[in-house]
Amino acid sequence: MILIASGSEVHDVLAARELLSADGVAARVVSLPDWDLFMAQPQSYRQEVLPPEVWRRVSLEAGATFGWSAIVGERGTALGLDRYGASAPGPVIARELGITPEAVVAAARALMAS
Repeated sequence: MILIASGSEVHDVLAARELLSADGVAARVVSLPDWDLFMAQPQSYRQEVLPPEVWRRVSLEAGATFGWSAIVGERGTALGLDRYGASAPGPVIARELGITPEAVVAAARALMAS
């Protein structure tokens, strides 16, 4: 399992990894703050960070999920916000929109069941 985030969401995927670890699930956390820089790296490096054989991947982005399929793959899950118009204090909106460690864990468990 690989959990991926790009900035302020990294603490959420780290918390998700701890929750999964308590259940005996090993997960790698990848901080991916700059897609362009990552994609410009040699394929060997990209495959070292995101091994192709590890298809169970969950990304968390407080913004749109557009483009994350290139990182999580066809069978992975991209969690994020694909709509506009919500406003509230950060922790409240994150919980209401599913930008939480618990949402990452639920997505990871769904992938493990498939």
